[in-house]
Amino acid sequence: MSKKKKNDKTLVEKILEKHQISYEPVRLPWKEEHHIAQIQIDESGIDPHFVFKTLVLTSPSGPLVAVIPIESHLDMKKLAKLSGNKRVEMLPLKDLMKTTGYEHGANTPIGIHEKHDYPIYFDPTALALGSIVVSSGKVGHSVKIDAQQLIDFVGGEIGNILE
Repeated sequence: MSKKKKNDKTLVEKILEKHQISYEPVRLPWKEEHHIAQIQIDESGIDPHFVFKTLVLTSPSGPLVAVIPIESHLDMKKLAKLSGNKRVEMLPLKDLMKTTGYEHGANTPIGIHEKHDYPIYFDPTALALGSIVVSSGKVGHSVKIDAQQLIDFVGGEIGNILE
C-alpha cells in the first residue's frame, strides 16, 4: 500500500493560509500542446469570465506582470504607458522558468510576488467581478480569491490594459 499524501496544497495555497487570506482551491483540466501546458477552460465547468491569466513581460526597467481575463488580450502599449516604460514585450518562454520560477501555465501573481519584487498590474475587470480565479503555481491548480485582497496582497496596480 502506497503512502499517498493527502495534503496536495500548492506553495501558493500555503502562502495564502500563512497570511490568513481566504481562498477556494480550484482544479482545472489541462493538456500539453507543443510542449506547452494549456488549460481546458471549456471542460472545467467554471465560468471563464472569472478565470484570469498571469502574463510575464520584459521592459527597459525589468520584468513585470499583467493579470487579465483569460479570454482577453493585453494591450502592450497601454501596459507600457501605465508602467512608465516606452515599451514592453512578452518574456520569451525559454526565460520564463528562470525569471519567475514557474513554468508556462503555472505563473501566479501570488508566487511571483513572494519570490520577486516585480510590479504587478491588474485590469479593473478583476475588481468588477469581486472574486477571480488565478493559478496557484502548478499547472491545473488555481485558487478563487477576492480580487481586492489579491491586489492588496501583491501590491498590484489597477489600470486599463486590455485591447
